[in-house]
Amino acid sequence: MACRCGCGQMIIDVQLFGMLEYIRARFNRPVTVYSGNRCPDWNTKCGGAPASQHLVGKAADISVEGIDLDSIVRAADQAGADGIGIYRSQGFCHIDSRGTRVMWEE
Repeated sequence: MACRCGCGQMIIDVQLFGMLEYIRARFNRPVTVYSGNRCPDWNTKCGGAPASQHLVGKAADISVEGIDLDSIVRAADQAGADGIGIYRSQGFCHIDSRGTRVMWEE
């Protein structure tokens, strides 16, 4: 979940952690996190939104080996994710705990 730039920043919202654990337990498989917390510099380099939930440790871009994205989306919804994005061409789902409901698809 730490920022991938190597700066060492690692912030994780407890609610997000619970969502990830729910998804892991639901499928009884590891959850791969492609992007968790991001520092502002890394977020800019990744092309992240200026107010990205990744900046405050409330977002993760994930997949679960052998599980289709639509099933992950349903599990994330059941887990209480507020923000859910589907990135089919990249093979991951974005989930977050922003506090307001929003869904999108790439």
